[in-house]
Amino acid sequence: MTTSIATKHGDKGETGLVGGVRVSKGNLRVEAYGNVDELNSCMGFARSICLDEEISASTKQIQRELFQLGGALATPSSPANKAMPVTEEMVDSLTAQVHRIEAIEGVLSDWSLPGEHDAAAAYDVARTVCRRAERSVVRMIEAGETAAPNVIPYLNRLSDLLWLFGRLLEFRAGLNGALRDVQHAGPRWSKAWGDARSRQ
Repeated sequence: MTTSIATKHGDKGETGLVGGVRVSKGNLRVEAYGNVDELNSCMGFARSICLDEEISASTKQIQRELFQLGGALATPSSPANKAMPVTEEMVDSLTAQVHRIEAIEGVLSDWSLPGEHDAAAAYDVARTVCRRAERSVVRMIEAGETAAPNVIPYLNRLSDLLWLFGRLLEFRAGLNGALRDVQHAGPRWSKAWGDARSRQ
């Protein structure tokens, strides 16, 4: 008899964490790593329609790291369990990419209106899922659960990078996805970005 992925172990609304502990599928830890799984899938879709080789390669590497991060979230803290590390180097790599794209003249001009470019819009969807994943990890920790070091900084930095991927794709395609134009007044990028960054 061949092994099936349909184990039926979860038919009563429970699932297993790393280490064998059974918990409700509504558990905050399960919610957190489930959101990371969704993020990975959204990034996979974005990559599948992205024609930019540089962004595509970076996305694929980050997807591999998200499996590592998801594994860390699926591992409850105990002397017997060793969570997969989410390293400072992983966070630093995202930060370096953020700074590199920010430095490109013309990329940062205003808040963006998603939808000018198909792959950029897909990265915008991934960014919002990343923010949700980050919030769910925060709720999990606030409820008394533990998370591996650097999980929140990694997700926080990744959401910035995903947003910038979208803007870079639009910029390279010669498209203008700016929120403001002559008919729609309001604070443009510099002040808005500075205020937003100070709240992150």
